[in-house]
Amino acid sequence: MRLKEIFAHQRIDGTLFLVAVGGEGFGGLVRCNASAAAIVELLGEERSEEQLVDAMCARYDAPREQIAADVEEILQTLRKIGALQE
Repeated sequence: MRLKEIFAHQRIDGTLFLVAVGGEGFGGLVRCNASAAAIVELLGEERSEEQLVDAMCARYDAPREQIAADVEEILQTLRKIGALQE
């Protein structure tokens, strides 16, 4: 999976924002926390959910189960707004 090309992201004052710049559907702006920002940036390239969990485990000191749950929650939000190409 990867982020659809109709979604752009930009950091402003250290916060990552995700916005749909084309297409139909979601027309809002998403302000990402640190975990969501890392995942959005990782999704600039094709990655599996397992690869995302591995990358987040390397970045954060937390139990793998918690990181996997957090990744799943963020992916569900991205799916809900139609941001993922799977």
